[in-house]
Amino acid sequence: RIGRHDHFFELGGHSLLAVQMSSRLSQAVGVELPLSTLFARPVLADLAASILEMLSRAGPQELPVIAAVSRHEPLVLSFAQQRLWFLAQLDEGSTNYHIPLAWRLRGRLDRSAWQRSLDRLFARHEALRSVFVAPQGTPRVEVLPPDAGLPVVEHDLQDRVDADAALAELCQQEARRPFDLAHGPLIRGRLIRLSDEEHVFLLTQHHIVSDGWSLGVLVRELSQLYRAFEAGQDDPLPPLAIQYPDYAAWQRQWLSGERLQSQAHYWRNNLSGAPARLDLPTDRPRPAQQSFAGASVPVVIDADLTRGLKQLSRQHGTTLFMTVLAAWAAVLARLSGQDDLVIGVPSANRGRREIEELIGFFVNTLALRLDLSGAPSVSQLLERTRRTALAAQEHQDLPFEQVVEIVQPPRHLDHTPLFQVMLAWQHDAVESFDLAGLSVEAAGEGLDQVRFDLELNLCEHGEEIAGAFGYATALFDEASIERQRGYLLTLLRAMVADAGQPVGRIELLSTAERTYLLEELNRTAAPYPSERCVHQLFEAQVQKAPGAVALVCEDEQLSYGELNARANRLAHHLIALGVKPGDRIATVLDRSVALVVAQLAILKAGGVYVPIDRALPSARQEWLMADCAARLVLYGDDLVEATIPVLAIEPLIVGTGCSSDPGLALSAETAAYVMYTSGSTGLPKGVVVPHRAVNRLVINSGYAKIDAGDRVAWAGNPAFDASTFEVWAPLLNGGCIVAMHAATVRDTPSFARALEQHRVTSLFLTTALFNQYTSSIAPTLAQLKYLLCGGERNDLASFLRLLKEKGPVRLIHCYGPTETTTFATVWTCPADFNGSVVPIGRPIANTRVYLLDGHGAPVP
Repeated sequence: RIGRHDHFFELGGHSLLAVQMSSRLSQAVGVELPLSTLFARPVLADLAASILEMLSRAGPQELPVIAAVSRHEPLVLSFAQQRLWFLAQLDEGSTNYHIPLAWRLRGRLDRSAWQRSLDRLFARHEALRSVFVAPQGTPRVEVLPPDAGLPVVEHDLQDRVDADAALAELCQQEARRPFDLAHGPLIRGRLIRLSDEEHVFLLTQHHIVSDGWSLGVLVRELSQLYRAFEAGQDDPLPPLAIQYPDYAAWQRQWLSGERLQSQAHYWRNNLSGAPARLDLPTDRPRPAQQSFAGASVPVVIDADLTRGLKQLSRQHGTTLFMTVLAAWAAVLARLSGQDDLVIGVPSANRGRREIEELIGFFVNTLALRLDLSGAPSVSQLLERTRRTALAAQEHQDLPFEQVVEIVQPPRHLDHTPLFQVMLAWQHDAVESFDLAGLSVEAAGEGLDQVRFDLELNLCEHGEEIAGAFGYATALFDEASIERQRGYLLTLLRAMVADAGQPVGRIELLSTAERTYLLEELNRTAAPYPSERCVHQLFEAQVQKAPGAVALVCEDEQLSYGELNARANRLAHHLIALGVKPGDRIATVLDRSVALVVAQLAILKAGGVYVPIDRALPSARQEWLMADCAARLVLYGDDLVEATIPVLAIEPLIVGTGCSSDPGLALSAETAAYVMYTSGSTGLPKGVVVPHRAVNRLVINSGYAKIDAGDRVAWAGNPAFDASTFEVWAPLLNGGCIVAMHAATVRDTPSFARALEQHRVTSLFLTTALFNQYTSSIAPTLAQLKYLLCGGERNDLASFLRLLKEKGPVRLIHCYGPTETTTFATVWTCPADFNGSVVPIGRPIANTRVYLLDGHGAPVP
């Protein structure tokens, strides 16, 4: 019994029941009752008062009814049918809009009663008998005769030893067979006999004649018909007052004029400027054309959490659907880094009493735009979601197809327009069969197609909420979706525990995953000389092999001893000029012997070298010198204009000056160099790098073991941080630098000859050069021991092209901003690599990597 003080939602009301009650009240009392009124005044007495207020203002109104139309005139398609028909013309063989069902029937099946029940169901619903013809290019509906019968193909596998394999093959055949929309029928069955007591029945419908609600009608009526016919009785179902073609005609008449304009205005305003795509992290790049191959993982929200969610919903005037929608939106926002996102929500569109018992394509899709900007609390997000959902439901009559045409989002073949994720809420558990003498259970392997990137399907099942996460297998691995499921459950528990907390700061990661991301992946400690300075480590190599070649530049080469002597002489000159520890010394020099000598000498004098690109305009060079407060400038052939002392380097590194090391006591924590980046503000930004960080990059780093036999090309701009690796990896490990002139690097044949002539074993290339050279000199690059590349997102085709040449020994993709001293992470490409993305890999030795969102929380 329901009393005047009862609360609609506390009695179990939800959005769909609210729509149905609003519709029935409107028809009963002659008042258009907005859905928001019921949510605002959910107690029966208060709602009655609201209705009286409306009646007193405007009086009762006569609302339009759905009436039968003549079958002697052409029958029109509904708006939704028209859109599906159009899509079918674009891809005639598509099975994306099939609704496949598979049931295992155990017990004694009366096949005659079963076929008669199917035929009666087929005759009863004109939607199932509809076909779509377009002799002049404009589609219309034709209805097959009632006695045509629902086609069922029978298979007998009871004596087959390979019955299971044959059954699987028949299921695959059925799934792959397209429908002919012009000839029909658009529903068909297969009855597969496994034994006298066991059958599998496959029923396939095209979405253009059916939907999810229709399945409940179909199961309920098929059960009633079979029970009657099996018992020798007549058809027990009452006749239908209207049919789907009547609804289609009414929809086109009703949704017109001012009502159409109002709804169109709402959706145009609401979705204007919405992001075209939800940028979720995927396990693979998005294919050029959307793939509909899918799989699913189960989702269960246990009874305790469901009770908590119901209480939370009552406190904030939301339905369970709205509360879960808010939570999923928050998870998606955290995963994508977007606080403005659109989620698709199917609407049963069965608000009118006349169409509740019809099979047909009524379902509409609403594009709900969720706003998570401004760090809302759980309570605030629930309120925003409630308003969004109610407004969408009050404007749910405009078909999604028309919304797309009105909003006109960018069209791409790789994703669906307006939204790529969907939340479907089944308000009641799917109807179950009640067949005399038979038990029925679902058969088959479940979901293998999806229409969106992600599809979360849920319903209340007893005291729990249960369902599945459907996902596009072209984008996601099962493990990723299982993690997403965990994030959703974690967020829901946190919402129930504290509705006042900022939703963006709720910890999504489990303890195990947090430990894995923050600790296990960052266990990179390895021994390296963290207490010694760069020049001291170089001097150790000098002591070890003073005659070994340290540097080659075209026809000139220096041994470790000679390089050290020149650097020492220049260091003493600098000290004599007043250079003190910590002073910044700018170098405006190309790759050359002089530049290596200069950098070593500056470090030996306790200074900090600041490489400046010679190609920069003089005004920018002066700005950099002023920004770093350079003590003086060393230059080569071209005089540099500056307001600080400018010294030509060549006279300073020749002669017979003191060639012993200055022997200054310096710490490895002091600065070694300043490297300028482009900066996010438009002005260059100087990054100060200590000696210790250089050592960590090139000694026992884990990704490349440079030693005395290695010859490392110096092909990068000296003002680019890759030069840190190119210069110090060989010099601190006993190897040799091969300095390349810029003209050589730019000319592909010259570059290839130089690599071979100088027997280069290790090379770093920027992404742009890597892509260029793998297209032209891949065989030469394949001879290298180490080929490193990075700087931008890398091209998969370039990697695969190089792997075809069976080399190099190690192909390494590097990532790292200047602030992390050249490389933070690396990925070594395996020889048998056949993946679809080039990852940035994991942290190098003695490096920790944290991936954080805008709130400073670890990204799942």
